[in-house]
Amino acid sequence: MRLPKPFFRLPVSFDVERLVAEVSTLPASAWVPHPNEIEGNSSVRLISAEGAENDDVSGRMLVTPHLAAAPYVRQVLASFGVVWSRSRLMRLAPGAVVPLHADINYQWYSRVRLHIPVQTHPDVAFYCGDERVHMAAGEAWLFDNWRLHRVENPSHVERIHLVADTSGTAPFWRLAAQSDTPMAQWHQHRFNPALDAQLMTENNVPPAIMPAAEVQLLLRDLGAELTTVDNSDAARSVVHQYQMLLEDFCHDWRQLCAMHGLRGNGLADF
Repeated sequence: MRLPKPFFRLPVSFDVERLVAEVSTLPASAWVPHPNEIEGNSSVRLISAEGAENDDVSGRMLVTPHLAAAPYVRQVLASFGVVWSRSRLMRLAPGAVVPLHADINYQWYSRVRLHIPVQTHPDVAFYCGDERVHMAAGEAWLFDNWRLHRVENPSHVERIHLVADTSGTAPFWRLAAQSDTPMAQWHQHRFNPALDAQLMTENNVPPAIMPAAEVQLLLRDLGAELTTVDNSDAARSVVHQYQMLLEDFCHDWRQLCAMHGLRGNGLADF
């Protein structure tokens, strides 16, 4: 999701010792390689499609057995009062990196990634756009994953973050707007042994055909990023041609949706 600045540190904190204790109980078999096979990157699936061992980003998202066995991690996620999509623990080995990239696929067009460091080191650096931060253990961070970003772990310890995707509620975004709150005023979320936190999770099975209004929104957003390499008439003409192609695509898609509906009929026409 695009954000107005690279990083937001939310005015909340969590019990690091309790987080580490729960993560430490996970069996070695819970950690699986990164879906893109990035060296030194592994994860534990906490919320996934049907609560199973997969990396799907659509479908009925459910708590996995790993998260069910971690009461404080569930309390941490529940404290934000949002509906969660795919969520994981993400581990970066000593000396490993997350290479420069941007999360520009459909999943993150309308969702943001919340990072809560569980185990880290002062030398671990997170870069987004032109900014660099160290996310300290127990803090909560958002970042603009539509921008180019990378992570470096030059330390001797494993970096482990709780990473959860959400589109966020109004109170969640009001909390993000308070990112400049002094640390002394942050709300501290302690472990409550009497609380069996239940999570709200996405039940989002997209239609076979994307609705015309959403196609129009996405293409207008894409069109807004089309710029000229210079200010010449030729360059402006090329941009105009691309803008017209996007408009034409929207018109034709809307007509096909009107004719076939969204259930997958007439796929060859689309």
